[in-house]
Amino acid sequence: MGRDERVLAAIEHWAPRFVSNGVPLADFQEVTSAVARWEEWCAAWSRRAAVHEELGRAALAEGHELSAGEHLTRAAVCYHFAKYLFVNDLDQMRTAHERAVTCRTLALPHLRPPGERVEIPFAGTVLAGNLRRPPTPARPPVVAMVMGLDSTKEEMDSYESMFLDRGMATLAFDGPGQGEAEYELPIRGDYELPVGAVVDWLERRDDVDAGRLGIWGVSLGGYYAPRAAAFDPRIKACIALAGPYDLSECWDRMPSLTREAFRVRSHLRTEEDAREHAATLSLSGLASRITCPLLVVFGKQDRLIPYQAAERLTAEASGPTTLLMIENGNHVANNRGYRYRPQSADWMADQLGASHSPA
Repeated sequence: MGRDERVLAAIEHWAPRFVSNGVPLADFQEVTSAVARWEEWCAAWSRRAAVHEELGRAALAEGHELSAGEHLTRAAVCYHFAKYLFVNDLDQMRTAHERAVTCRTLALPHLRPPGERVEIPFAGTVLAGNLRRPPTPARPPVVAMVMGLDSTKEEMDSYESMFLDRGMATLAFDGPGQGEAEYELPIRGDYELPVGAVVDWLERRDDVDAGRLGIWGVSLGGYYAPRAAAFDPRIKACIALAGPYDLSECWDRMPSLTREAFRVRSHLRTEEDAREHAATLSLSGLASRITCPLLVVFGKQDRLIPYQAAERLTAEASGPTTLLMIENGNHVANNRGYRYRPQSADWMADQLGASHSPA
């Protein structure tokens, strides 16, 4: 019997994302080579994550706090990738997800710079987030970081670092249909509402400058972020990374795992219901309302979302807009991170008046 095509697709397409976001290459190779069926995926990655968690807890017990933070962050990323598209077994998925949250939360105070877990009121519940601040200044500008369909705040350490290193605070949060919120709040197209609650909360903080607020979104978050910028003038700059213009236009080219994750996280019964709901995630008639500086980043070889989505958003936005098209980039251009990660962080620092050199 051959290997599951879903596992083969994982090996072929996901290595750049895993490695660029904190999974050791050897872990990716060893875990995926031992998985023959998709049903084995979550348990296999959870076992590898437990290795890093054990190292982290041992370092913490020995007083080696920086090492503990590093090990536990790596454990959180591995637990996240155990969970991220494993919607075929929700109990197993949620167990891995809870371990990811536990490890990242335990790591936060031991990172450089440290972070704190926060909870933001929204829709009768809370949106969980991780807030980190650079060493200086006292009130840095802040970047709200918006997740995609299968990403969560526990995957964001490498992205957070690029902003923190340039004097900006970061708030990575799980919105409706994402991470900790996905069990209570389904995916929604009007993402300006949860972002509005996040901005309201940031404005009440005295340790960040919410008057210098940027927003960054990855994958489906690359739709959510410009959508929010179209409605909320408090957003001073926006980065849309690999987002769709209209999700329904991408539906037929999306892998079965992705379509099923969208259905489950939209709290819908059938794939046809999910297809109809995808049509509500659209920038049609809204992109022209974006007046803040906008950076659109896209990999031209993206197999999930056509690159024309980035060109359309760029053409329709009304403010100063830059398109950074990575000619040989895959989805999110994780295979060419050096062509956009530092560049986009520099761009955001310029827009928000960050120092670039916090130390």
